[in-house]
Formats: sequence, C-alpha cells, structure tokens
Amino acid sequence: MPFFQEPPRLGNQFDDDPLLPSWLARHIPEAHHGEVAAELHALGDLAVEYYAKQQADRENEPVLTQWDPWGNRIDKIEVSPLWHEAQVLAARHGMVAAGYEARLGPLARTHQFAIVHVLGPSLDVYSCPLAMTDGAARTLLGSGNQELADRFVPLLTSRDPATMWTSGQWMTERTGGSDVSQSETVAKLDGTQWRLYGTKWFTSATTSNMALTLARPEGNGEGSRGLALFLVELRDENGRLRNIQVNRLKDKLGTRKVPTAELTLDGTPATLVGSTSDGVRAITPMLSITRTWNAISAVSAMRRGLALARDYARRRKAFGALLVDKPLHADTLAMLEAEYAGAFCLAFRSAHLIGLLEHGHDDQAERLARALVPIAKLTTGKQAVAVTSEAIEACGGAGYIEDTGLPRILADAQVLPIWEGTTNVLSLDTLRALGKGGALEAIHAEVEACCASATDPGLARPVEAARSALRHATAWVTAAMPHADRLEAGARRFAMTLGRSLELALLCAHAQWCADHGHGTRLMAAARRFALNGVDQIGDASIDDSRQLV
Repeated sequence: MPFFQEPPRLGNQFDDDPLLPSWLARHIPEAHHGEVAAELHALGDLAVEYYAKQQADRENEPVLTQWDPWGNRIDKIEVSPLWHEAQVLAARHGMVAAGYEARLGPLARTHQFAIVHVLGPSLDVYSCPLAMTDGAARTLLGSGNQELADRFVPLLTSRDPATMWTSGQWMTERTGGSDVSQSETVAKLDGTQWRLYGTKWFTSATTSNMALTLARPEGNGEGSRGLALFLVELRDENGRLRNIQVNRLKDKLGTRKVPTAELTLDGTPATLVGSTSDGVRAITPMLSITRTWNAISAVSAMRRGLALARDYARRRKAFGALLVDKPLHADTLAMLEAEYAGAFCLAFRSAHLIGLLEHGHDDQAERLARALVPIAKLTTGKQAVAVTSEAIEACGGAGYIEDTGLPRILADAQVLPIWEGTTNVLSLDTLRALGKGGALEAIHAEVEACCASATDPGLARPVEAARSALRHATAWVTAAMPHADRLEAGARRFAMTLGRSLELALLCAHAQWCADHGHGTRLMAAARRFALNGVDQIGDASIDDSRQLV
C-alpha cells in the first residue's frame, strides 16, 4: 500500500504545556487555582478546535472595498470569518477583561496572559487588536482624563461580545516607526473640535472602534515634546469612517489576517486625551502593556511550533526509527524546549510585574520593570523567530509547504522582533532605562534572589552561568559608559545578555520550586540545557570593522 505521512496533531494546549500548569500552581492562590486550571483546561480544548478552523480559514484574508457600485467612497474592510469568531471568543473569555478584574488582585495579569498563551495562537493573530485595546485601556486609566476613562474603559474591558470595543494604535508614519518625534500629523482646532490631518503609514487592526494616536497641535515645536495624544472614534453613527480614507491594505510577510492599512486623515475629529504636549510620555503605559503582550505572544508561538514538532517526531519514522528516538533529533528538540522554558519564565515575570505595579506603587518592582519589560520583549522576540524556524524545519519538507499551516507560524513570528520597537531600538531603551538609576541593581537583585533559591546540586552549573554572564555584562557596560560609540555598538549584545541571564535565573528558581513541590525535575534539565545554549553574548566588535563592512 502507498505510504501517507500522518500529520502532527495538536493536543490540549493547557495540559500538554510543560510549563504553564506548574507556573500557575506556584503563583495562583490555592483558593482560586482549581477554578483557573479548569478554565484553562477547557480553553486548551477550544484551542485545538480553533486550530482546525484556522487551517480551514487559511486562505481568507482581509479585503478592502474602496467604492460602492454607485461611486461612493466607502473604504469598507472585511476581515476573515475566523476573525469574526475570534472577536466573540476574546470578549467572552476575558482576553483583555481578565487583566482588570479584582478577584485575583496583582495576579489578574498572570491569569489574563495564561488565557492569551493558551488560546491566542489559534485565533490568527487576533492578539494584535487585543494588545492595543489593553494598552489603550491602561493609558486612559493613567491619563488623568476621568471623563474619557469612564466612557471608554468599560467598553474596552467588557466581556460582552455585543458591547466590547477594540482599539488601534496609530503611531507609525512615512518618516519612520520608532522615531515618532518626526510625526507629520497635525492637529488643528476647529472651534472646540480638534481635527487631525496627515498620513498614518501603518495602522494595525484598522477595523477597531477607536484608536489612540499622536499628532502635533498647530504652533507646537518640533520633536517629541511637541506631540499630543488624541483619541479617535473611527466611525459615525451610520458606521462610516469619519474623514478617514483607507489608501491600501499592507501586503505583509506574515500576520496576513490582521487588516493593516495606510490611512489619510483629512480633518478627522479627535479628542485630546491629556495636555497639548508630551504625548510620547502619555503613551508610556501603553508600551509596557503591548510589549508584554509581544513577549507572551512570542512564547505562545514557540509553544505552538514545538507542540506540533514534538507530535510529528512521534509519528514520523525515518531510517528505521521514530524521529523522537533519534539522538540528534531529540537533541535538537531539547535545545528548543530549553529556549522556550527560559522565554516563558521571563515573559510571565514581566506579566507579574505589570500586575504588581497596577495594584500599588512598589519602587523595587518599578525599577525592575523599567528595564525588564523591554528586555523581555527583545529577547523573546528573537527567540520566537529562531525556535519557530527550527520547529518547522523539524517537520522536514512539510514544514515548508503552505497548506500544512506550518510556515504561517514562522511568518507570523517574524513580526515580534519588529513591532513595538525593533531589537536595536529596545536595546537603546534598555540603556536609557539603566541610565535613570536603580534598574541594573534591580536586575542584579532579581537574578541573585532566583539563583540563591536554586539549591539543588543539579542546578549549580546553570546558576553559575547566569551569575557569570551578568557579572560580565555589568563590567562591560561600566567600562563602555564613557565611550558613546562603543556603548551603542554593543547595546544589543549587552541587552541580550541581561535577557538570557534573567531567563536562566528565573528558570532555575522555577525548576527548584517544581522539584520541591512534586512537579518533577524536567525543568532542571531545561535549565542545564539552556546554559549550554549560551548565555553571555558580550563581546566588543571592532567599530572600524563594522564601518568597513557596511
């Protein structure tokens, strides 16, 4: 009989996760743990169901219709059928709302991001508008504009699919992405109504109900200080865009289900959120939230790729044995599992810190979060691309064939090192965070506390690897500080070393907890393997060599 390879199958995405159940057992209070675990088990089955729907919906992408049959400009964007279902699921299961509910206090964020981690990868990057919606809610709550917060936050954090709103985030213009100081969007007062004029070159989730955006009020000076933060309601009571033209949808490598558009604002009504200046400072709470979403999305992408690669290894026979029984293939998968484990610990530590800060001012947590959040985003973003690439390679030629659905995992992961600040931009953000004082000391305290708790002899080598890498990074940045070119040139290697040191230390601490509380020693093996993958990235490359090469 002819041979047909069994495809990989997805199992329950909570039960099969080697990390999430133990993390929740460690962090969620016993009074709530059973309820949360049962909820996530049910979502794990739902993730399998929607993975199948995702595969069936693979070729459906957003469609822009600019004109109706009678010549009227309508700029209607229709999203894929799965996105319509995702909107309902996201509201019903609290993918934003859970982070704002009082029941779990500071651990509400851990609960929320556990939901996102389990269900998000099956919803065709619907996490994009949800991240911006979450960021918008947090920004409005911290804006001091009580009227806007009272009006919009209940909509953004609703569990009712009929009333929940989503928000966009319009920062990127033709002048560039991360350097928003060059924004060309102008805000003009028309009586008492602000109106916006300009082009937004890259606006994700353009089907949202509202957006937060930067614009420069007429007469303000150049640079970021002259920008102000505005809220835009996209449509009028008849559902028509309010002086907004959709020039085109972007033809992207991945995240193709996300209706990313280029817009022209031509007198678009807008509401000033805070003052008429310092808009960049006003969006800082949004960046902390969306970068944490980015880190969680990175680890959930790794989990999805690895879940499929592991199952495939148990179904694919080559050279007389299953792939899982081949030492080299097992070694490759082990390397990837270790990367996932470290990334998971750092991303969920970021989520925990966000929760702590939202439920009371903690100076130590604030100093740690100032550096850890951008570090978590940049470190996990790069890991996601590397791990998902290896995961689809582990499926051989099938991993390269579009209708298997496997290539989409890698294509979608590639956005993660780019969105919300590229690796280089966030490396410089890390240096700025450290320059404010206290942040590097907070990282040292975090790593040391984790390492000190990891007392099992089997963790001695990974503990020393984490400590050694951090010592080297600290010595390097101290020596490089007086030399601006050297400091900037090495910023990425420095930030990655901090990230990987944190990942390994957090992983060691969690591995010790698991061993002490009946959750096995698997994560000790992950820590040892992570240390072998390399932690210390420090190394001064010659600036002259770099200039010659570029």
